[in-house]
Amino acid sequence: MVHCDGKVYKSKKSSHLNRLNHIVARYNLSLWRRRWEVTNIMELKSELKKALEELRKGKERKFDQTVDLIVNLQKFNVKKETVNTFVSVPNKIKEKKIAAFLETKNTNVDTITPEEFKKYSGKAQLKSMIKKYDFFISQASLMPKVATAFGKVLGPVGKMPSPQLGIIMNADEKTLEGLKKKINQSLKIRSKEASIKLPIGKQSMKDEEIIENIMITYNALLKELPKEKENIKNIEVKFTMTKPIKINLK
Repeated sequence: MVHCDGKVYKSKKSSHLNRLNHIVARYNLSLWRRRWEVTNIMELKSELKKALEELRKGKERKFDQTVDLIVNLQKFNVKKETVNTFVSVPNKIKEKKIAAFLETKNTNVDTITPEEFKKYSGKAQLKSMIKKYDFFISQASLMPKVATAFGKVLGPVGKMPSPQLGIIMNADEKTLEGLKKKINQSLKIRSKEASIKLPIGKQSMKDEEIIENIMITYNALLKELPKEKENIKNIEVKFTMTKPIKINLK
């Protein structure tokens, strides 16, 4: 609209239409992205299903093989960038062997009290302890002593009691049982090299259960990576005694 002073002004109606068009365009873009994401998720699930069916054709073993998820990273500097988190999976993979550093003995969990720390002063005893237990928890009051006595051996293998999942204030039955259940439903994701290997299931589990664990773990990892999907080159799935099957991501 041209005003009497010669200047051009936009009408309120035109301005309103422009804003409306902008909102519609943003909505359409969001809808397109959502559809694209859903399509990619469905394709990934389909590829995982095919991979698991192929793995099951392999030689039958006398034990329940572990299903491993291998995430190969790219554009990720393992020396400067780290991933160290826990993810809760819906389908329990195995019953973890848990040890607890507690002030007093407890019948709900294998306990190591301060008086017993000296039993693990030798390398052989420490090595045996690390091999025996999958996970370590501790009362907060004991953490300084635990760090001094066991930090050098538990830290490097990723088994040091963590504030994220593993340090408790009180060692009552309800707290311990709740923590044990949470630990048995959790996976630790830790980047030590350009490939992250995770035990995601067991051969005896249904394909749908394994795929569900994989999808939740994969999405949790995406959120932890600095460039998200750009940091993932591909993923692989394998059984304990098989070669991995590679799945390229779109």
